[in-house]
Amino acid sequence: MFYLKKQELKTDPLQLLSNNWQNTMQQLELSAKDARLKAFYQAGAVAADTALQEISFVALDFETTGLDPLHDGIVSIGLVPLTLGRIQSSKAQSYLVKPRVQLNESSVVVHGITDSTIALAPDLELYIEPLLQALAGKVVLVHHLPIERAFLYHGVMSRLKEAVVFPMIDTLALERGFTQSGLKGWWRQLTQQSLPSLRLADCRQRYQLPPYQPHHAVTDAIACAELFQAQVARHFSASTPVGKLWS
Repeated sequence: MFYLKKQELKTDPLQLLSNNWQNTMQQLELSAKDARLKAFYQAGAVAADTALQEISFVALDFETTGLDPLHDGIVSIGLVPLTLGRIQSSKAQSYLVKPRVQLNESSVVVHGITDSTIALAPDLELYIEPLLQALAGKVVLVHHLPIERAFLYHGVMSRLKEAVVFPMIDTLALERGFTQSGLKGWWRQLTQQSLPSLRLADCRQRYQLPPYQPHHAVTDAIACAELFQAQVARHFSASTPVGKLWS
């Protein structure tokens, strides 16, 4: 998983969507031309007032060749299903992907995926159907939603000439709200306080969660899932409506 400042992201494909994901998915099903996308949208979305304890989630993470979703590509995918009470790590899925752009040295240093690692890996297009099947009807968890959403959006768009969008909960955005809402503007300047780190490992440390080796897609997905459970336990409740958290 890479990290970037919000202004570094060159596109936000979902600014046009509302919080009514049930209606959005219905409309997208009607307009979808690809059978894989149509089947995905047909699974729909839960109602915004559904309690977190009633929802099936999937934690999702990508490793990529860089930070620009328009010019970089996905090199690995990690998926972990969970509920609020249980992470199903035995059902985790991991895919290596051969991107349509060259790996660069800086990204290899981060995630350790080299040209030889992905030499025989298939293109993302082969994984679109199993990926959509794994996500269908679920609420997806990510840590840093803008980049994860944009990489998938552009990766699918470049192959199917149609995009895929769906509801996500961003554990980074949640943590920003918990830790930084009172540390902005004149008060932060007056007290000379720095903003708390929102990196996944640092967020986890605030909940006394164990450290994991970063930048492995499945491990980061599990780490995101555990962080979400801890965030809900501390700041929300099992009956919190999902519509308060997703985007």
